[in-house]
Amino acid sequence: MTACLKGMAGLLVPGMLCLMTQLAHAQPKESTPVRRPNVILIYTDDQGTVDAGCYGSEDLITPAIDRLAARGIRFTQMYAPSAICSASRAGMLTGRFPARAGVPGNVSSAKGHAGMPTSEVTIAEMMRDGGYVTGHVGKWHLGYTPETMPNGQGFDSSFGHMGGCIDNYSHFFYWNGPNRHDLWRDGKEIWRDGEFFPDLIAAECIDFIEKNRERPFFLYWAINVPHYPLQGTEKWRQRYRDLEAPRRMYAEFVSTMDERVGQVLDRVEELGLEERTIVIFQSDHGHSTEERTFGGGGSAGPYRGAKGCLFEGGLRVPSIISWPGTLPEGEVRDQMVTGCDWLPTLADLCGLQRPQVHLDGKSIRGVLESADAASPHETFYWHLGGGKNPQWVVRDGDWKLLGNPRDSSNKGKLTADDRLFLVNLAEDPSESRNVAGEHPEVLEKMVELRDRYVESLGKE
Repeated sequence: MTACLKGMAGLLVPGMLCLMTQLAHAQPKESTPVRRPNVILIYTDDQGTVDAGCYGSEDLITPAIDRLAARGIRFTQMYAPSAICSASRAGMLTGRFPARAGVPGNVSSAKGHAGMPTSEVTIAEMMRDGGYVTGHVGKWHLGYTPETMPNGQGFDSSFGHMGGCIDNYSHFFYWNGPNRHDLWRDGKEIWRDGEFFPDLIAAECIDFIEKNRERPFFLYWAINVPHYPLQGTEKWRQRYRDLEAPRRMYAEFVSTMDERVGQVLDRVEELGLEERTIVIFQSDHGHSTEERTFGGGGSAGPYRGAKGCLFEGGLRVPSIISWPGTLPEGEVRDQMVTGCDWLPTLADLCGLQRPQVHLDGKSIRGVLESADAASPHETFYWHLGGGKNPQWVVRDGDWKLLGNPRDSSNKGKLTADDRLFLVNLAEDPSESRNVAGEHPEVLEKMVELRDRYVESLGKE
């Protein structure tokens, strides 16, 4: 009952209330309980908005991702909880605004630094309380102390790196000194020098699935690809040798990732688990334009922005859910949904009790079942970074107001007059022009909405 106890913190009798609720929903002894579906949540790293064949890319080879879309539902307006790694992961795992979850920006990649507060209730804790075995494989980036590493946040098992990135062969973090090794299993450092990390994590996923195929499992596969360093295999370097840089290096790594995703999905099918397994595939935010990724390579298509900013290219991400035999197949959803919605949605789909905390995400089960269903969000809020002038965005229908915007894609010039940047996405999806001066009444309404969101962050 970890999630219940953490979620009810501050009440007089949290354990008793959670126990009573669980007993009220328990199956009678004489009945045969319905097996809950397995869940594999694949969270890629720095994958661009349109970077898969099923999203219209003509130069990327992504058969595994495309197969998921053919057997599931593809979203065109899925928004990451944030445009930076740690914050996005915190929002997805808790169903709360990252700032509310205590992670407005990136967590330190240095050992000994705490991350997401342990008072937060994660999807893993919710699933484990519901009888699931829970596993983390890949990147973490939400804390580097025993309490804030995966085993302290609801995961029965964990394999991967705790910081923001690693070299895929030495498993060292080289991006600010001192250079440090970063590969862990269940809180203990391990050494697998020279072994390609994408191969290691694919093998770990398959092993986890095979070991737990007789009971419901939740696997959070946080793939560290296509985040820098861009280290695609020789097979894909040869396949893309005629593509121009930096798209070439990025494409090599995307297809390297897709191939490993395919290996895991193939094993799910071979074990006869495909119709008993929900698979969610999603990027944590938009593509990187950092120097360490050769200044780009990924694509946001028609959208402005990239990783690290709150224009559409930083937040709008590729996203697919597949559950053959239960959810629609080969369909598309255009409604606005967010990465914070996965926790309440999985609670609905798996028949689990939600944590007793304020959730900013909402169940999108209705959207999954019908293309005509309305988005559960009339408004939404994003907040990136600390200090006095963080980037922020408030969305109300088609209106979007950016505060203190920056454009990491450099698709347009921003001046001091753009401190408040208002767009109507239906009329200007590329966010090319600030219309704040033309719609003062809309601007005033959006600022007031943002103020209410900020006020709520200090209360719940």
